[in-house]
Amino acid sequence: MDTRGLEQMLSTLRSTAAQAGAAAKPAEAGAAAGTDFAQVLKNSIDQVNNAQKQATQMAENLAAGNSEQNLHEVMVALQTASISFQEMVQVRNRLVSAYQDVMNMQV
Repeated sequence: MDTRGLEQMLSTLRSTAAQAGAAAKPAEAGAAAGTDFAQVLKNSIDQVNNAQKQATQMAENLAAGNSEQNLHEVMVALQTASISFQEMVQVRNRLVSAYQDVMNMQV
């Protein structure tokens, strides 16, 4: 069994965790300058987009009869893209909820 898809997913998760950890450290130290939240969010969305594009391309290659594409790799890539998208939607939902909570606060 080829584990390239799993290794790629783990690599993506590790890089996202590293970005989140780097963004959290300046905030904990109380530093005024830190990682831009918008940039971290944009990078995460770009990673999800790239995973979806890659999975779609792999599925198209498999459907076209490309002998280099393994069904297992394609299924792992599709599931990785799906889970990444679901995670992104949950983050968006939490951000919208937090925004609504802030907007409903009495000043």
